[in-house]
Amino acid sequence: MPDALDLSRDAADVTAQLVDIPSVSGAEKVLADEVERVLRELPHLTVARDGDSVVAHTNFGLTERVVLAGHLDTVPIADNVPSRVDGPRLYGCGTSDMKAGVAVQLRLAAHLTAPNRDITYVFYDNEEVEAVKNGLGRLARNHPEWLAGDFAVLLEPTGGVVEGGCQGTMRVRITTAGVRAHSARSWLGDNAIHKAAPILAALEAYEPRIAVIDGLEYREGLNAVGIEGGVAGNVIPDACSVLVNFRFAPDRSEADAEAHLREVFAPAVARGATVEVTDSAPGALPGLDRPAAAAFVAVVGGEPRAKVAWTDVARFSALGVPAVNYGPGDPALAHTRGEYVEIDAVRVAEERLLAWLAD
Repeated sequence: MPDALDLSRDAADVTAQLVDIPSVSGAEKVLADEVERVLRELPHLTVARDGDSVVAHTNFGLTERVVLAGHLDTVPIADNVPSRVDGPRLYGCGTSDMKAGVAVQLRLAAHLTAPNRDITYVFYDNEEVEAVKNGLGRLARNHPEWLAGDFAVLLEPTGGVVEGGCQGTMRVRITTAGVRAHSARSWLGDNAIHKAAPILAALEAYEPRIAVIDGLEYREGLNAVGIEGGVAGNVIPDACSVLVNFRFAPDRSEADAEAHLREVFAPAVARGATVEVTDSAPGALPGLDRPAAAAFVAVVGGEPRAKVAWTDVARFSALGVPAVNYGPGDPALAHTRGEYVEIDAVRVAEERLLAWLAD
């Protein structure tokens, strides 16, 4: 059994302790129990739990509340537990994604007893698997009041750069219909694959929009990511479908995104194609104009950038809480066998958040 968490040790050491408590998605209970234990020992926090998600609040009656969130789970272990130190790096499963960020949260929870803003610390399960199991999503459904705040920081690895909000994503399946026939007598059929030409032409001609929000550039993208059609080498196909993924800026709602796609593919629809939304998730506005966000960026420094992907900050945005991604670790190392985090990066992240939240 790994040692119990000791929050008197520095953030890098706490990261190592967290790595040494395996918490592959769906098996976070041991770590969640330990996180709950150490948080309940802190008299300035009110602690609640839902499944293997743990939430702790300060309640000082301050004018602003910020939320610091991170997931407890990792991808499956790849012979990279227990942790090990090699020079300036700490190696192990989840070091970058995202036990270093969780370690920073825990250290702040333990030592920030007189913050300048009320703080909610969220530790949730099942982020690395399908969205229906996501612990933050479950908390948003079961206890949205636990996640209330003026601004949120998701401590996913960003290389120590503030990444504001996130893109939305939508997938649509555009299907054409034809008439099946023997390819030797093709004039008796109607080739559904050929009818996909207007769909592909629309994609080829599409000029993605760049949206500037709070000074951040969100570059949209519309791309075919799959195509299906054909029956056999001697048959004119009677059906073809193109799967299209739209990555849209967070100033569009899901309804706006769908309406835009239907406009783009209206010529194909006019020729008989159908458009079906198969998957969708909203984006998240960065909210860098909020006082807490502006103060955060000022302390962290550097040039914020847009998050050109979808992350769980969208779940906060859906609750009316603007959010950014910020954390130690290189996202390119996430899920790799050789995953590591720079030890100094963990300490710097803690120092910057402490400077933001302490008088």
